[in-house]
Amino acid sequence: MVSASDRVKNPARTSVWIDGGAPSRSRRTESPAGLDRNRITEASVRLLDAEGLAKFSMRRLAAELDVTAMSLYWYVDTKDDLLELALDSVYAELPPPRVDGDWRERLREIARSYRELLVRHIWISPLAGTFLNIGPNSVRFSYAVQTIIQATGLPLERQTGALSAVFQFVYGFGTVEGHFKARCDATGLTQDEYHRRAMSTIRAQPHLREIVESSDELMAARGGDTVEEMRERDFGVALDVLIAGIEAMRERGAEGAGTGADHEDSGPTSP
Repeated sequence: MVSASDRVKNPARTSVWIDGGAPSRSRRTESPAGLDRNRITEASVRLLDAEGLAKFSMRRLAAELDVTAMSLYWYVDTKDDLLELALDSVYAELPPPRVDGDWRERLREIARSYRELLVRHIWISPLAGTFLNIGPNSVRFSYAVQTIIQATGLPLERQTGALSAVFQFVYGFGTVEGHFKARCDATGLTQDEYHRRAMSTIRAQPHLREIVESSDELMAARGGDTVEEMRERDFGVALDVLIAGIEAMRERGAEGAGTGADHEDSGPTSP
């Protein structure tokens, strides 16, 4: 337990990346041989992938590394430090984005890569909404996204809103997809089996028949024989809709610049 005097000497850390991220408390034990922050971070990612965020602990990580839990405090102050390090480390898995070519294809590529990352590591989504995401890999990813949005030709004051529209959509889509796949794995069912059982359960309820019939029409029009195929079509169409919106706003901005018209009715800007 941390005493009041310790809190005064070592105030709570806002982020592991602030003030260099070095552990703030003095250590009374020797640093274990063969252990370093990179190795600890890699082991954290493996555990999070295998067991999930809820089961992650310093004690469990120490057992994985065959060291004492206290040994880990040579390298981090808290479990949150480790989670921040793990979160930033997986952003390094994103492929380097293209720096030239059509911005639409570049946007589709980086959006798909981000979605795949969220599905591959389902523990990312709650952490990305908790921490500051100011580690080096996360910052490089953010910069890559910004350069693509800048290439759209949108007015500068509209670019952050466009960025939010695309990548908050991808964040939500990838989060739901990842957790659905994990749920299917936990039940021992394929995604298609799980989906069929769910739809059969809904269809068996007479008061939901009208809703089911409407959904059947939508799904038939969309096409796709499997859950993954249907999901891919939805993701592609959603990106097309967002890109079309960016194009429309860009053209509207260009018209306003040419005529001197005031376009305050085009919607709120992001702060």
